[in-house]
Amino acid sequence: MIAALKRKETYQKYWKSLKFGFYCMTHPLDGFWDLTHEKRGTYAAANTILIATLMIRVLKLKYTSFVVVAPVYWEDINIFMILASVLFPLALWVVGNWALTTLFDGKGRLGQVYMATCYGMLPYPVIMIPLTIISNFVTTDEAEFYTTLSALALAYAALLIVAAMGQIHEYSLAKNILFTIASLFAMLVMIFLLMLFFSMISQGVAYFVSLVKELLFRI
Repeated sequence: MIAALKRKETYQKYWKSLKFGFYCMTHPLDGFWDLTHEKRGTYAAANTILIATLMIRVLKLKYTSFVVVAPVYWEDINIFMILASVLFPLALWVVGNWALTTLFDGKGRLGQVYMATCYGMLPYPVIMIPLTIISNFVTTDEAEFYTTLSALALAYAALLIVAAMGQIHEYSLAKNILFTIASLFAMLVMIFLLMLFFSMISQGVAYFVSLVKELLFRI
C-alpha cells in the first residue's frame, strides 16, 4: 500500500513537472527561476522532452510532405547521425556552459543546466508535431508557412534556453548575453580539441598498422 502511494506521488510529481514546461514557455523568467530554485522541474520530465525532440527530429523526415521539403530516401538515412545532431550539440552546450560558471560566477550546477536546456527545447516538439501533420495538407504556395514556423520553433527554443541560463545562473541581461557567446565559443573549442584528439589517435593507429605491415613484410 505504501509502495503504491509512493508510485502515485512520483507519477503525479512527474506530470506536474512536465506540464510546468508549458508554463516556462509562456513565462520564461518566472518559470525557469522556479524550475531550479523552487525545484519544480524533474530530470524525468527533462528526459521526456529530450526524447520527444529526438523522435520528432526523426519522424519529420519521414512524414513531412515532399511539397514543403525535398523528398528523403529513408534507406539512406543514418538514424544515429540524426540523433547525434541533437545529442552532440546538447552535450557540448551543457558541458561548455557549466565549465564557464566559475569564470562568470554562475550559480547553476551541471544537472540544472541540463534540465533547463531540455525544458527550453519544448517549443520544438510542441510546434513541429502538428506542423508535420499540417504539411501534408498544404499546397506549394503555402510551403513558406511551414518554413517560417519551423524557423520560429528553433528561434523560440533558442531564446528560452538563453533565458533559462540567465535565471539559473542569476545573470543580468548583458552578462547573460556575454555568457551565451562565451558558451558558444567554448563549444567550438571543444569541437576543435575533439577533432585534434581523434586526428592524433587515427594517425597513431595508422603508424602502428604500417609498422606491423612492415615487420610482417620483412619476416
